[in-house]
Amino acid sequence: MTSANSDYGQFTAPGEVRFVRFLPGPIERVWEYLTDAEKRGRWLARGSMELHVGGAVNLQFCHAELSPHTEEVPAKYRESCGASGEAARCTGRVTRCEPPSFLSYTWGESSGAASEVTFELSAQGSRVQLVLTHRRLGEDRGMLTSVASGWHTHVDILIAKLAGAEPLPFWSTHETHEVAYEKLLP
Repeated sequence: MTSANSDYGQFTAPGEVRFVRFLPGPIERVWEYLTDAEKRGRWLARGSMELHVGGAVNLQFCHAELSPHTEEVPAKYRESCGASGEAARCTGRVTRCEPPSFLSYTWGESSGAASEVTFELSAQGSRVQLVLTHRRLGEDRGMLTSVASGWHTHVDILIAKLAGAEPLPFWSTHETHEVAYEKLLP
């Protein structure tokens, strides 16, 4: 693909992280991996998504299913993810949906402090440029490093799945990225 796929995400504003990645196309296929519950479940989370403004988003994370590698959930995530890594849930609402190039939805509405994640896709020959931005995350360093390393790891898995490659293990990769993002935060 490109070396940009290994770059760390950028903290572009307070409480905001942005990633730019290049994915194997075509754009319609990438769109399906963002919106189809079964395909999204291979790299991020299963669950329903109503593809219209105001539509409900229900994500159920099953980290143990994202890679063939078996790993223990790190202690600090066991409360939210459970020992098996399959209990975390997230709800939200679609705020913008323009197939196959733009999808945005709130994240974590049930917690009372919803952030917003945006996926922008553009065709670049046989590849697709993904710009992923997660906003309104607050200023807690632990939250910012966790979210940044989470997206970095999940998108790495998406790239591997789209390329027909075996993804790296989720939790150990996430922990490695978390250390790096802690150093990158201003």
